[in-house]
Amino acid sequence: MSREEELIALFRALPPQARASLLDYAAFLARGAAPGRPPEPAPRPEQETVVQAIKRLNRSYPLLRRHHHLTRQAEILLARHMADGLPAREAIDELERCYREQQSQLERSD
Repeated sequence: MSREEELIALFRALPPQARASLLDYAAFLARGAAPGRPPEPAPRPEQETVVQAIKRLNRSYPLLRRHHHLTRQAEILLARHMADGLPAREAIDELERCYREQQSQLERSD
């Protein structure tokens, strides 16, 4: 069995959530990132919403996507934006800082 066939067989044996994680990691590697090297976040569009920023950052940092602390931080910032009027730019700046910080912590723990 070739390595490609082995990968396909392993992929097919995974439950849907694990398949999504494997695809995220493969996309991360295909973008040129490698373990031990921080990912390059996708550039911020000029008129980005907070929800779009969360999706962009989840794509840019696939290994952090399901991290509880980031999910909670994102919820808090989205609520502050929607309910308290925190400007989108400030919420997105803070989200980007949170993702960078969490990525740094992950790298230090390896």
